Amino acid sequence: MKFDIAKFPRHDIFCIDFKSYYASVECVIRGLDPLNAYLVVVGDLSRRGSVVLAASPRMKKEYGIKTGSRHYEIPQLPHIHVVEARMQTYLDYSMQVPRIINRYGPVECISIYSVDELFYVYDSHNLFGDKWTVAKSIQDSIKFELGLPIAIGMGQNYFQAKSCLDCIAKNSVESNYIAEVTYETFPTKMWHFPIRDCWGVGRRMDRNLNRLGIYTIGDLANANIAKMRSRFGVIGEQLVLHARGIDFTDPYYRPELKHHAIIQKGHGSGITLLRNYYAAEVITALLDQVDEVARRARAVKTAGRTISLAIGYSDDVGGGGFSKSRTIASPTNLTQKIFAVCKELYYENADIGRPVRNIHVSLTNLTNDDIVQLDLFEDDTKDRKLASTIDDIRKRFGIGSVFWARSLTDGGTVLDRSKKIGGHKA
Repeated sequence: MKFDIAKFPRHDIFCIDFKSYYASVECVIRGLDPLNAYLVVVGDLSRRGSVVLAASPRMKKEYGIKTGSRHYEIPQLPHIHVVEARMQTYLDYSMQVPRIINRYGPVECISIYSVDELFYVYDSHNLFGDKWTVAKSIQDSIKFELGLPIAIGMGQNYFQAKSCLDCIAKNSVESNYIAEVTYETFPTKMWHFPIRDCWGVGRRMDRNLNRLGIYTIGDLANANIAKMRSRFGVIGEQLVLHARGIDFTDPYYRPELKHHAIIQKGHGSGITLLRNYYAAEVITALLDQVDEVARRARAVKTAGRTISLAIGYSDDVGGGGFSKSRTIASPTNLTQKIFAVCKELYYENADIGRPVRNIHVSLTNLTNDDIVQLDLFEDDTKDRKLASTIDDIRKRFGIGSVFWARSLTDGGTVLDRSKKIGGHKA
């Protein structure tokens, strides 16, 4: 299938990304050059097995330390700075960037993609010059005001801009980390990259495509769209279009979110425990997860009938685990009712003597909370009012303001998690 690219809409879209964001912020705070310093950010300095959240470019290049490495893998050398993550600080820096971009165009042209990445639709506003001039100006402004280095990928749609950033701009030292692709140059600049570098292709899809003889973005671009759609559904067709640099996303579209149009399929909460948990400790940690699931359900006025529990055992005993669910007669969003079912599932299926490292609880088969049927044999009106009051207190004073007394015993996780953002220290 051939497309006439002359008929496709063309925009000037920037995909802006900080280089080694967390590490760069820590360098700036310490008066170090983010591009030349040796600095690593870990989740928890007190744990040798703590994961590396970010590493400066020098650490990646010279020592092979990158996101996902472990604390114990970092060389203990005097010139290497190992610091603990401060998520609130990173968020504070991140929030300043849209304000800087806003000087170059309206808020409607800015789309936040993650804490360290955003899209900006310039579309030749011509207020500050051509796109290359504006890109360099944005880069200089962020460097001057925040001290942070950024890379900018430019394209004529979202996919081109993101792909250009990830595959070209981040490594383009000679062009000061700014690069551009268009419909015409996409094949020559992008098709030689491995398929795993294609935005939207994960490990599983990478393996699936490799089995079909597809190893590069160019291979994917030349694949038969009909066969790809037959094999992978609409995602298969979209992958081929993306590999050709085609993305029909309207950069100015902002969906009008209405409550009745949002379909919530379920609520879940899980945790990877910092050590092996046994017996009663598992039940305590389980209660904390159940309480979070129930809170999320009540927050959007939903209740559910199907309760699921997944347990993962420690690698010390070979890993493994189980996942079981049970559907109850009446929908609920009360902690104690969900907890009772989860305890049943645990004791019925768990090997009690094996240490646990992962717990996940979910509530599905949802209905609106306001149409939950009353139980003739059990009036839970008081429990519902109590839960609502607890939710109100937590909204005002935080998750750690009210919690189950059991969470103070060994195995409790709620207090530690209440002090974190995204699972890491604030």
